[in-house]
Amino acid sequence: MKLDNKKIFQTLNPNKVWVPIIIGLGIVFAMFYFDPSINAETLSVVFDASLSWIFLAIVVILFRDAGYIYRIREITNRELTWSRSIYVIILWEFASAVTPSVVGGTAVAIFILNKEGIKLGRAIAYVMVTAILDNLFFVIGAPIILFFAKGNIFPESKVLETQMQSSMEAIFWISYALYATYSLIMAAALFYRPRVFKWVLIKLFSIKWLRKWKHDASEYGNQIIEASKELTGKNFRYWLPIVAATIFIWTSRYLMLNALISAFVPLSLNDHIIVFARQVIMWIVMMISPTPGSSGTAEFFFAQFFTQFLTIYTFVTSIVWRLLSYYPYLILGALFLPRWIKQVFFKKKENETLE
Repeated sequence: MKLDNKKIFQTLNPNKVWVPIIIGLGIVFAMFYFDPSINAETLSVVFDASLSWIFLAIVVILFRDAGYIYRIREITNRELTWSRSIYVIILWEFASAVTPSVVGGTAVAIFILNKEGIKLGRAIAYVMVTAILDNLFFVIGAPIILFFAKGNIFPESKVLETQMQSSMEAIFWISYALYATYSLIMAAALFYRPRVFKWVLIKLFSIKWLRKWKHDASEYGNQIIEASKELTGKNFRYWLPIVAATIFIWTSRYLMLNALISAFVPLSLNDHIIVFARQVIMWIVMMISPTPGSSGTAEFFFAQFFTQFLTIYTFVTSIVWRLLSYYPYLILGALFLPRWIKQVFFKKKENETLE
């Protein structure tokens, strides 16, 4: 696999932070301007928040990030130190924040791990493992949490209306089926029959109107085979902490919003389950968003999904939610990136010159 450094550095560009910020602020101002229920008094209700619940929400975010750092260190067999793991996760999150959710930061993550001294084959394997585990959490966990939500997962919204609600249900289940299929195919390719997977890819892209991508398909097949070799023979002691960390990460990601909503309004146990379950649905909506880091999409759909619980607190809660869960990674990424480039590229060149 050849990493296109030029394209990757176009993604890892501190100046890109302004695109999602402008989009997000644009949607917020549009909501403020066009929604007559939102005014200066609506913003003042932010002071009604319980500081203890806000603090808990921040703690949960930190737990989630700690889970990411721990998982990448364990996946790489502790080749990364704790400090290097922090750099990797911050830059990975930054890449995800400045690219459309549907694109993600996979290539950037592989590039970062490779520049941290991990061989390309292993870097591909590690990133693929994280993607498969994240998808499997959704595939396995979604039906369980939706069962406990007892069908109260799709919001009743005047904006969405009945037709849109039906479409959202269809989008969710179609997306779920696609994620499940993709996860199972990739898991089988990576852990069971990588060469068969490559053979199927080549046959598929030998079809006349797909032939121009045959070389890329063959290259991808080779990557799967190489990644599979790196993961062959990993025992239970390797997989257990990684799987546990994945569950911890995604549970923390969702519980953060539960804590934040609780800062403004009291929630029963059943309400907590519904809020948690609706985040699963909203995650799918955000994943197919064409905007960087789902900017604008997240703010808009937040109101549709959670106004039932928050009422007058919906607008300010959506702003606080994004301020805590999204914008910090834009800022941290922009701050950490120049230092990481200096450490990885210039210090290495200096060392090579001295040798």
